[in-house]
Amino acid sequence: MAIAPGIRSLYRWQGALAQSEEWSLTIKSRRDLFAPASEAISRLHSYETPEILALPVVEGGAAYLQWMEEELQPTSVR
Repeated sequence: MAIAPGIRSLYRWQGALAQSEEWSLTIKSRRDLFAPASEAISRLHSYETPEILALPVVEGGAAYLQWMEEELQPTSVR
């Protein structure tokens, strides 16, 4: 997870140009875990329409990808 404060966002909202200072959160996970993560973020977020995106991993270091796979297993499987 990576958290970046102080992001300045410019966007259209309800027909007007808006801007705000926001925080950006990057969560590294697997595709099959997207739905529960998205639902939790939507439920907890203060925005009516939070930006929730899934980006594909095209390649990655084998050791890192293996570590992620191991770390994303349910506690009972470990």
